[in-house]
Amino acid sequence: MRIRRILAAVIATAALAGLGLTGAATAATAQGAPSYVTPSQCTQGGGTPDLVANLCKGGTHNGEKID
Repeated sequence: MRIRRILAAVIATAALAGLGLTGAATAATAQGAPSYVTPSQCTQGGGTPDLVANLCKGGTHNGEKID
């Protein structure tokens, strides 16, 4: 009975570690190249296009470069 509990704990730990590695790989992929938005996309997302710095300030595209 004790062996079954230990085996179940080992399997659960391995499964959670696998999920953690998958999440880390997904996060690394999502951070790839910087994304660009148009000034109108910035405005539609609730931000203000800063054409001097070429950045979208605020909204859903905050910090993204303006193309």
